[in-house]
Amino acid sequence: MRTRLLGLLLMVGVFAAGCGGGDSARTLAIADIGWTENTAVSGLTKVLLEEELGYEQVTIRTSALGSVFEDTANGDLDAFQDVWLPNQRDLLGGVEDDVEPLDPWYEGQTRQGIGVPSYMDITSIDQLDESGVDQILGIEPSSVVMKIVSEEVIPQYGLHQKLVEAHTEGMLAEVDNRYSNHEDFAFLAWAPHWMNQRYDFRYLEDPEDAFGGLNDPAEVLTIVNEDLPEDDPVAYAFMDALALNEEQLNDLE
Repeated sequence: MRTRLLGLLLMVGVFAAGCGGGDSARTLAIADIGWTENTAVSGLTKVLLEEELGYEQVTIRTSALGSVFEDTANGDLDAFQDVWLPNQRDLLGGVEDDVEPLDPWYEGQTRQGIGVPSYMDITSIDQLDESGVDQILGIEPSSVVMKIVSEEVIPQYGLHQKLVEAHTEGMLAEVDNRYSNHEDFAFLAWAPHWMNQRYDFRYLEDPEDAFGGLNDPAEVLTIVNEDLPEDDPVAYAFMDALALNEEQLNDLE
């Protein structure tokens, strides 16, 4: 990973020199909505821009999925680095005239769905009602996957489980507790995320394709305010060139 980042910094450093990018007073505001991969990539961006490219301050602002697109569009934020497509296509569509999407920075394979511990004897969503599980541990209600599970998955399979809303950190704490106690439970799972390395679990099959497009691999990318390429070409070039694979992202998380 170090070799790859050095190459990235060298490339951007050459670009910065060509732009006269020696201004030590440069600042940047980027978002963190609390999702693990967002925290990791925003933290990496802050460290490299400040310590290697001479930025005075890169501010990571705690944000919410429901407002982060608009905040980037109106210039309150310069960038948001955790856009999942197609999940957030509607949110992006609402601001598409005021932001620029960059190429996907995540080079690994994404996955989303309902997970259960591997010690449970089920493999498909249509077996959930037979499992004795009475809840599906979920995340923030603003997440598109929560809407899909509530409006598509549960009705199509006639599930009786309650979809539980929670902050992602709270959901993960509950997963850890139940897994440690060898309890039967179901939860929303996705990759990339460290949960895939920490816990032995399976993604339940979706024979009715209730998740629709979310069953296909997603793209994870950055959006920047439309003025950033002109106002800060160095930060723009850095984020446009940044790319991480699964192993590299796991190391950061």
